[in-house]
Amino acid sequence: QVQLVESGGGLVQLGGSLRLSCAASGRTFSSYTMGWFRQAPGKEREFVAVINGSGGRTYYADSVKGRFTISRDNAKNTVYLQMNNLKPEDTAVYYCAATQYGGVWYNPPDYKYWGQGTQVTVSS
Repeated sequence: QVQLVESGGGLVQLGGSLRLSCAASGRTFSSYTMGWFRQAPGKEREFVAVINGSGGRTYYADSVKGRFTISRDNAKNTVYLQMNNLKPEDTAVYYCAATQYGGVWYNPPDYKYWGQGTQVTVSS
């Protein structure tokens, strides 16, 4: 069982930055691939970024590539999402998720564990 707790969301202006954190419970954090997803009102949950257990592989949605960076600190059981040059279309609830499948995964059903989400709002 893994419990995930996101933090770091908030209100930011167009072009601003935020760093989201996701703290995980458990002693095998490095064995989990971690993903970030987001869901805007009235829309389906969508993939944002993923990082494998060692941190050596990452992948991003085209909409955030070059602006967002996913990273992890296995010693702290934490995964991060650095978000720069934020746009109003980035406004959503952001969720972190964990899966014990190796590699990188992009679809919500591939993830077994989810956090409660943190709101990110970008004003223009």
